[in-house]
Amino acid sequence: MIPANFDSADLDTVLSDWLRALHEQAVLAVVILGPNPFGARDERDVVAVHPPGLGVAARALAASSDYGSGWRDTDAPLVAWQSIARPEPVPGDWRSQWVAHGFHGLVRVEFPLPADRAFECFLFSPRELAGRAEAAALVWSTMSVWPLVRRALATARSTLSPRERECLVLAFQGLTARESAGRLQCAERTVNFHLANAMGKLKVDSKLAAIQRACWLGVM
Repeated sequence: MIPANFDSADLDTVLSDWLRALHEQAVLAVVILGPNPFGARDERDVVAVHPPGLGVAARALAASSDYGSGWRDTDAPLVAWQSIARPEPVPGDWRSQWVAHGFHGLVRVEFPLPADRAFECFLFSPRELAGRAEAAALVWSTMSVWPLVRRALATARSTLSPRERECLVLAFQGLTARESAGRLQCAERTVNFHLANAMGKLKVDSKLAAIQRACWLGVM
């Protein structure tokens, strides 16, 4: 079940409704990791976790070297599923924390971003998955709901004004400031003003870098 009026739904509501829809498939937790826009290449932030009480375990996963940028340096697929209880996890690592909360299986789906970054969506189950078919069904569910999650994510994370984001989107599409001004029916200097504000908020000094960092935040 997805909120009927999604535009008014926050990220926590979307994730809660998604987990409710997945209850019959024994998925009881979801974690979304994303790149740290202001950190090193392999730094990941916990973008969202539901239920919220699993925040410590989610941060342990984000801080680990599992998956992440190293994963994308290999020929590994963008999807993975595994038992986290076998072999027995090392005390103190992220797997042991999730097992302590009663979780045994996970599915991970990656959504690539520019410059070798990605959002990673993890679904956790209290039992091991029955097989490839069950994992595939969870992957399809994740891919179906991701556009809704991404939109809520943009609202939750963005400090950009709607006009600043709009100007960045048009720049991403290859339009010049003059062409963007024509599309938005405003002055060229107004477009440049919004782009400069966006660059300041994103702590970069070029339009290209602003577009890239906005993508990492999920607002593009």
